[in-house]
Amino acid sequence: MKFLLKSASYIFHPLWMPFAGSLLYFILTPRFFPIELIKAKLLAIAIITLFIPVVFYFLLKNLGKANSPFLPDVKERRWPLLFYVFLTLMVLHQILNVYNYPALYFYFVGILFSGLTCLILAFLHFKISLHLVGLSGFTMFLIALGAHFHLNLIYSIAFLVTALGLTASSRLFYKAHTPIELILGLFIGLIPQIIVLNYWL
Repeated sequence: MKFLLKSASYIFHPLWMPFAGSLLYFILTPRFFPIELIKAKLLAIAIITLFIPVVFYFLLKNLGKANSPFLPDVKERRWPLLFYVFLTLMVLHQILNVYNYPALYFYFVGILFSGLTCLILAFLHFKISLHLVGLSGFTMFLIALGAHFHLNLIYSIAFLVTALGLTASSRLFYKAHTPIELILGLFIGLIPQIIVLNYWL
């Protein structure tokens, strides 16, 4: 059980969620995109939202500004969150556009506002669960894609709801967060994605 709980913290790490949502979009959308374009977009998103943040983390670690990839100290979260907000803006301005990829574009808009909220809370010395922010936003995006494209994704949605519970249990078990930090993380991930539905669903 401990192995399962520990694995959940890595498998459902928030850094994976933007790329996972992008991959999901290109798999589920009935619109035709050339395979070369899909590969280029996914590679660019992976570099900006995965590889660059990992390199930035190791830079902070070498400077003594971060001790763990889970950033347990709220003060450690400020620079990574600020940097991630700028990276999300880069995706919105350089990689995606609202005309060709409306659902994916507004998914990243939701991620941007979730990131800004987490950043503000970090400066207010309040730590929330970034795991639940990322996973709940991703889950809402999957539900919205299913509704938009009229797809039966009930098993995938059930899996993600289970993953949310497992991840929350993991963060509680390892005393990484309090229940209120988990609940706030859930809503900070969900609410921006629900708001942006008005613009593309």
